[in-house]
Amino acid sequence: MAPPARPRLPELRLAVQYPAGKGEAPKRPQVRRWVRAACAKPAEITVRFVGAEEGRLLNHDYRQKDYATNVLSFPYESGTRICGDLVVCLPVVAAEALEQGKSLEAHFAHLIVHGMLHLQGYDHETGSDDADRMEAVEREIMETLGYPDPYR
Repeated sequence: MAPPARPRLPELRLAVQYPAGKGEAPKRPQVRRWVRAACAKPAEITVRFVGAEEGRLLNHDYRQKDYATNVLSFPYESGTRICGDLVVCLPVVAAEALEQGKSLEAHFAHLIVHGMLHLQGYDHETGSDDADRMEAVEREIMETLGYPDPYR
């Protein structure tokens, strides 16, 4: 008797872009694993790791906030296919991980998952119910990936 067929994962087209001197950025296989864990339907995603200046400029241009932030999400389509970009600011993530006593890997994983949920329409800024729902999904995904609760 043949083993049961594994469920087919949704198609994922992933581009990962690194700045010159990529530093402590996670490797592509890790990024793929984290994106896939937070992705329930076919997707075309670009994850771009940036330095502080590019992060600040993007946050200023798109959110009118004059500082670099940890992750920015740019959704292009979220119907039957998820299309979008995630921009992850390396020095901000490294500083936050150190400040919060988290491993750098776990913090990168959380922010990729967090950004992927934004690309799928989750929003934590519109109300506490939305934030609670998003955090619950993040906790569940992080647990399946073997990481601790990012909100503890």
